[in-house]
Amino acid sequence: MRKKSIAAGLLLGGATLLVSFRSVSDNERYFEIAKNLDIFATLFKEVNTYYVDEVTPGRLVKTGIDAMLKSLDPYTNYIPEDDIEDFRTLTTGQYGGIGVLVVKRGTKTVVQAAHEGYPAQKAGLLPGDEILSINGISLEKKSSSDISKLMKGQANSQVKLMVTRYGQDAPVEINITRDKIQVDNVPYYGMLTNDIGYFQLTGFTVDAGKEVRLAVGKLKEMGAKKIVFDIRDNPGGLLNEAVNISNLFVEKGLDIVSTKGKVTEWNKTYKALDTPLDTQLPIAIITSSRSASAAEIVSGVLQDYDRAVLVGERTFGKGLVQATRPLSYNSQLKVTTAKYYIPSGRCIQEIDYSHRADDGTLGKVPDSLRTAFKTQAGRTVFDGGGVAPDVEVQEREVAEITRLLLQKNYLFDYATRYRAEHATIPPAREFKLSDVEYQKFVQFLQNKDVSYSTEVEKSLSDLMKKAKDEKHYEDVKTELESIRRKVSTNKSNDLTRFKPEIKELLEQEIVSRYYFQKGQIEASFDDDPNVLAAVQVLNDPNRYAALLRPNGRAASASKSAGTK
Repeated sequence: MRKKSIAAGLLLGGATLLVSFRSVSDNERYFEIAKNLDIFATLFKEVNTYYVDEVTPGRLVKTGIDAMLKSLDPYTNYIPEDDIEDFRTLTTGQYGGIGVLVVKRGTKTVVQAAHEGYPAQKAGLLPGDEILSINGISLEKKSSSDISKLMKGQANSQVKLMVTRYGQDAPVEINITRDKIQVDNVPYYGMLTNDIGYFQLTGFTVDAGKEVRLAVGKLKEMGAKKIVFDIRDNPGGLLNEAVNISNLFVEKGLDIVSTKGKVTEWNKTYKALDTPLDTQLPIAIITSSRSASAAEIVSGVLQDYDRAVLVGERTFGKGLVQATRPLSYNSQLKVTTAKYYIPSGRCIQEIDYSHRADDGTLGKVPDSLRTAFKTQAGRTVFDGGGVAPDVEVQEREVAEITRLLLQKNYLFDYATRYRAEHATIPPAREFKLSDVEYQKFVQFLQNKDVSYSTEVEKSLSDLMKKAKDEKHYEDVKTELESIRRKVSTNKSNDLTRFKPEIKELLEQEIVSRYYFQKGQIEASFDDDPNVLAAVQVLNDPNRYAALLRPNGRAASASKSAGTK
């Protein structure tokens, strides 16, 4: 306390001296700031006074702020007072509501999912239900944001929904008591085989580390001798939770992550401060191109300490840290303050936001500027461009017909119909659609719009246009028309040709109606190439060990792994 008082006195007492000795460049910078703020204020005043239509001050200023911050990076954001609650939900995973996910389909509001164990599911709300009104307020013209606000409220307060359901003659009223909703960071854990456990981590909100500790502990009690850690599509979250989760699997006292930014006083190295849960359990971490930020810290730390084999895709490449700063009138600024560095010393940030081309475009870290680092065992890894996997598994491209069925919600709608017509189904891992049932789905599509253009058709259309433009069309007309007919014939059989992948997704959608999110996850295990690859690695101890040795082949040892 004494040091702080002296420092404060020095700062206050020496203020005039600081001004006297401030560099010319600093004075110019402060003048530029003051000048431009004055220009902004006078410009706003003139627009507000003379613009032909009425302007909303808050909206106009927010537009200006958002545009200004957008020129920095996507993670530096202004959070007005009205959005503070939504921001808290993102960081804490808590909100007052009924635990339901809804989507807008034109003027309709459709239940996408009712989370198991929460008020909406307990009250009988089902995926596919259409909500007509909330507390007597019609939702026809309401936005998704408006609907979310109507759903949320204090725990123990009531919300009245008017709902229509497939197979019912008339809408029904459902009264639901709101509760405190805690979004799970670990929505699922269970056994893949007799000795391989699996858990999924989807967020890094408060207590994520405790949830992972609990999941792994339970899996070990269930007989797990090896673990598949699925971190795909995890966008990240709280830095301290990434540290806590990493700490579960590495020795106490080791460095986890360092942050370095402009304000040197904020630079910090985070260490493993607690006794680990298990430092020997073989782990395969599944990553994807949408695993970002805190998810990259965890996967990168365990790779740098040769503690796990990474399976899947190279991660997103977000090596930036944000902090929130209070502003006036209960608003906040979320601002990028630092870059983070994992134990090998590398920063995995891919996009360079500090240098833009003249046209405003952004560049990525080129291969020529990527630096080699070493893991604890001596494996070569590179900075920039995310964390590369040790075993690469390419994400499967779905067929155009499958993409159309997903986009138009035909799989979703058929699952809704199936649930209304079948009271029960076998357990999630056992449920399979028969060929007869698949044909019923094909019949369901007969009156639906299933028109789409394949990539071949698009390329053929471009080729025909170029041939006409260059006056060669008549020379190749017969051949092009022949190709077009063959493509069209093949396309008409797409529901049969791509039956396995369509059927797989349809089965998962149907299972979710009976066994919710956990069942949908279990239904995917036998068809998921990443899970299958992770199991193969864990079932081959020699290969697992070889991948973690310096001479083992790892995708992360290739510079080209850093390019997308």
